[in-house]
Amino acid sequence: MGRILNIEDIKKAYFIGIGGIGMSALARFFHARGVEVSGYDKSPTALTSTLVQEGMAVTFTDDVSMFPSALDVVVYTPAIPADNKLYIHCKESGLNLIKRSDLLQLVSRDTFNICIAGTHGKTTISTMVAHILRHSGYGCNAFLGGIATNYGTNFWSNARPVCVIEADEYDRSFLKLHPNVIAISSMDADHLDIYGTAAEMEKSFIEFTGNLKDGGLLMTRKGLKRENDLTAIHHITYQLQNQEATVYCTDLTIVDGSYCFDVEGNGWTLNGLRLNMGGMHNVENSLVAIAIAKYLEIDNEKIKLALDAFQGVKRRFEFIVKSDSHVYIDDYAHHPEELRALITGVRALYPDQPITIVFQPHLFSRTRDFSIEFAESLDLADEILLLPIYPARELPIEGVSSEMIAKLMKKNVQLIHKEDVINQLNESKPRLLVTAGAGDIDKLVQVIKEKMILA
Repeated sequence: MGRILNIEDIKKAYFIGIGGIGMSALARFFHARGVEVSGYDKSPTALTSTLVQEGMAVTFTDDVSMFPSALDVVVYTPAIPADNKLYIHCKESGLNLIKRSDLLQLVSRDTFNICIAGTHGKTTISTMVAHILRHSGYGCNAFLGGIATNYGTNFWSNARPVCVIEADEYDRSFLKLHPNVIAISSMDADHLDIYGTAAEMEKSFIEFTGNLKDGGLLMTRKGLKRENDLTAIHHITYQLQNQEATVYCTDLTIVDGSYCFDVEGNGWTLNGLRLNMGGMHNVENSLVAIAIAKYLEIDNEKIKLALDAFQGVKRRFEFIVKSDSHVYIDDYAHHPEELRALITGVRALYPDQPITIVFQPHLFSRTRDFSIEFAESLDLADEILLLPIYPARELPIEGVSSEMIAKLMKKNVQLIHKEDVINQLNESKPRLLVTAGAGDIDKLVQVIKEKMILA
């Protein structure tokens, strides 16, 4: 690992994997500070295009001859393959090469840190928290794992030394953080390619809570596995409508596709809240943001106005089309529990409509480890189009394919390639469509949207 600098010493930085959601937030942080930022990613995306528009140089070839000189730091993501030519060049050249998590540790070393963790839910919760702090005028720096729809970015800065950070459990990155506030939404088994077993992953979360600064707040979802091992002097719990939790909601109703509810906390009540984002799980997610805002003593009316103004996160229960004739929702869901929450949330909003879902599994290892659970979650829909596995950082595993899931399913499932999706949708003409996955399925969204509007 390279030497850790003072961030003031960094004048020229390079990011290997700059198009990653966490990497791009850090790139934007340094670019906003006047640092000369450049980077590499394997292929162009909407996000890399935005980075270029903002003034950062991005290349899509790992040609060492194009590598810049006189760099103060080279940052890499653990998702970069070990045989990447730029990564090898930096190691062999003795350049100051550090992991993304080490840089984030450095950036947040002297700030008040609100760290949101969990195998799912953390992107929406961290974005909600950061949005309420920004909208209310409290102010924060935000390092998010998704694009906040309100602001069109995953990073923003503020003079106030407060950071809202999505604390990533992948590669144990979150263990580098030292939070003043921790929220944990879930600890379902995931990233077993890193951890090996669910128990090892849970152990990592427990270790993370040990990083909480003296006097800090720990907030966990009521009923989490190993809940009794997640300890802190100030520990509160939350759950949607569980009155045994410290924070829960009451009088929950759906009005014109939005959720209206009240929240009970530890010695406080907040009435008349409205969330204009789909999914009952997102109402539960909002409890964390509301409770943290109360902990920071933000005014009740400001919290209510901020939540009402929250437009969501790109690819988190995102309405692409919402009309009398068609509904199309896109989501990043790539874990069985996320799929379950997504489909259940759609069903709650549209109980009389058959649901068609196009799902792209993400990673061979995850498909292998959770094929039964994926089949059970997808069976909650009515028609399922199942794409090939998106490999991301992995090589194929013998015997592992989308067919592994399909064979376990009871509902109408069709194995299909991306290029055939539009034709299939034109044939079946679904009125309620969901696309889901963490790979490149998002490249279909605009095409599907145009076809649905014309249908």
